[in-house]
Amino acid sequence: MKKERLAYFRELLNERFKVLLNEAEKTVTGMTSDKNTFPDPTDRANLETDRNFELRIRDRERKLILKIKEALARIEEGTFGTCEECGEEISEERLKARPMTTLCIECKTKAEAEESQKAALREET
Repeated sequence: MKKERLAYFRELLNERFKVLLNEAEKTVTGMTSDKNTFPDPTDRANLETDRNFELRIRDRERKLILKIKEALARIEEGTFGTCEECGEEISEERLKARPMTTLCIECKTKAEAEESQKAALREET
């Protein structure tokens, strides 16, 4: 991949990384403030439900941050944009949509079909 395209993807990944870190910081700040105390049990339950939902989102974002770091490392190593499964180049359109991807669309489709089959077999048992 050309240097200018790698620079584009590096910037895209870094921007997503910053956004995710900012969201995580907002969550920590919001959850450590004492302003969210409610004497009513229903209000406390609603707050707890909202917090649990937000923590699940942040956990998914934490995993995404790790994938972004891995993608940035692949840029530095010179392996960014190469499918880990088949070794072919990942299309630029796919990288624009999901720059942290490690699989080309064909290999990802195949992996999803295999996972779907495994899930169907688990449901049958």
